[in-house]
Amino acid sequence: MQYPIRVMALAAALAAGPLYAQIPPAPSSTGLRPDTRAQRSAETAANASLMYELLLAEFNYQAGDPQAGHRFMLDAARRTGDEALYRRATEMAIHARFGPDALETARAWRAAHPESADAGRYELQLLLALGRAAETEAPLRAILATLPEKDREDFLAALPTLYARAAGPDEIARLVEHALQDVLQDPKNPALSAAAWTAVGRLRLRAGDKAGALAAATLGQNADVSSRWPPLLALQLAEGGEPGAQALIERHLQNPQPYPQVQLGYARWLIDEGRLADAHAQLAAAIGRDPEFAQAWLLQGALYAQQRQNAQAEHSLEKYLTLLQLKNSDGEEGMDNARLMLARIAQRSGDTARAQALLDQIDSPEQAFAVASERAAMLVQQGRLDDALAAIDAVPEEGPRDARLKLLAQCQLLRENGRAGQSYQLLTAQLQNDPDDQDLLYDSAMSADRMGDLEKMESLLRRLIALKPGSYTALNALGYSLADRGVRLDEARALIEKAVQLSPGNAFIQDSLGWVHFRLGHIEEAARILAQAYERQPDPEIAAHLGEVLWVQGHAERARAVWTEGLRQDPDNDTLKQTLARLQVKLTP
Repeated sequence: MQYPIRVMALAAALAAGPLYAQIPPAPSSTGLRPDTRAQRSAETAANASLMYELLLAEFNYQAGDPQAGHRFMLDAARRTGDEALYRRATEMAIHARFGPDALETARAWRAAHPESADAGRYELQLLLALGRAAETEAPLRAILATLPEKDREDFLAALPTLYARAAGPDEIARLVEHALQDVLQDPKNPALSAAAWTAVGRLRLRAGDKAGALAAATLGQNADVSSRWPPLLALQLAEGGEPGAQALIERHLQNPQPYPQVQLGYARWLIDEGRLADAHAQLAAAIGRDPEFAQAWLLQGALYAQQRQNAQAEHSLEKYLTLLQLKNSDGEEGMDNARLMLARIAQRSGDTARAQALLDQIDSPEQAFAVASERAAMLVQQGRLDDALAAIDAVPEEGPRDARLKLLAQCQLLRENGRAGQSYQLLTAQLQNDPDDQDLLYDSAMSADRMGDLEKMESLLRRLIALKPGSYTALNALGYSLADRGVRLDEARALIEKAVQLSPGNAFIQDSLGWVHFRLGHIEEAARILAQAYERQPDPEIAAHLGEVLWVQGHAERARAVWTEGLRQDPDNDTLKQTLARLQVKLTP
């Protein structure tokens, strides 16, 4: 019969492929003894038979009968013992979604080649995919025994991800710990022991055992204090509020050459905790150790920008951009973030042309909304609110989420620029379609506040708190509103203190706490809290409150200095202007 063209092409490709590398060429008959010629003839026939079987396997697989193709390929693998054929048979079954057949083939492969780490990997992943995690201890041990030394740490670090979807996290943590016993207790390989303890710790954390995870991280660090894995786990625990995790991080940082990402992650955590001076110290140490550590420059610039220290922020962000350009890393997302921050700084400084030029350099679709928001802010500064709204509206939408983001951004612009009623109408109309949307409820409450309708504001915030008792933004907003009006101050304090518990490093919630203490007559406590909040976040509204407390204490010059700095940052801040008018304070330009 005449074969179709695609079958002939397939046969040619197979004959040239790596599966046939071990098949000897057909011998010449010249000069061979009869017994040798017979042996060669038998080998040639066997090779031809194998080639035909492999051709049938591939043809059946591609022609729509993957089960037959897999069966032919597995039979050829078993007869020849060729690892490449076992791999191909396993992949055939996987691609055809024959899970049990794929597992059987991978196990046959590992039995035929117990030295093959790949066979163990396939078996492990198939067991997990089939929901049979309880059977993974043997292949896990086999992989560790056969992997090259240089690959073992990375494999151990990947284990928690491999087991991420396995049911029964408690049992999984125990199973993996049992499988890794030899590695965990190996004094001759401390780096591997540290990585193994970290894997166990991450699996314990997945099971909700924070204390057990911390214990595992401690044992890992005791095995190798220079290893990056235990302090990386400790960072995750610190973010979850686990006591004792910080000590592990700091112990690692005492090494002459700590892992850079640990120091960077620790600085981020310190920022979240409001410990900005400590964060600056960590970033300075990281940069001092490696002046080309680009990510440290970026985070340092962001921290300075948050504190409105514009000159220092510009220096750090420009340094970051220079380093990326020298490394030809123009595509990094951080580059767009740095340009956005520089554009904000330029806008605050009144350099609109530079801000526009920086925004023009950002062309990634992912940043389109952020760029439009910055352009809108510049248009508002020029008194062009409608153009600002249009700039937001022009951002392309890829789904309902984008349309919702645009609505929230436009309503914020309306609310903050004298059109709170229009903002409220748009938001409440949207709430009719989704009455439990927490963002819509919060923004509607803020619009009602700007309208002066405090009853509506309180009703909306209480609904939000009922839906989400852990909403520290709603708790803080309601508590601050009561404190600012001087009513139900004990209730206001309770609401704000709960918000502080939920978000202890939030400078704006600390500001509310200081303000309610001021309203209660606790002047010294108010001054202490507000000074800390202002150090964390030198915002004009916090400046208004801190300045007023200092003024009442009789520290007029310090109050004037704080207010002057607040006006420099935002000359149009309503809270600050109202405070100065109420106290009849005029500041010298």
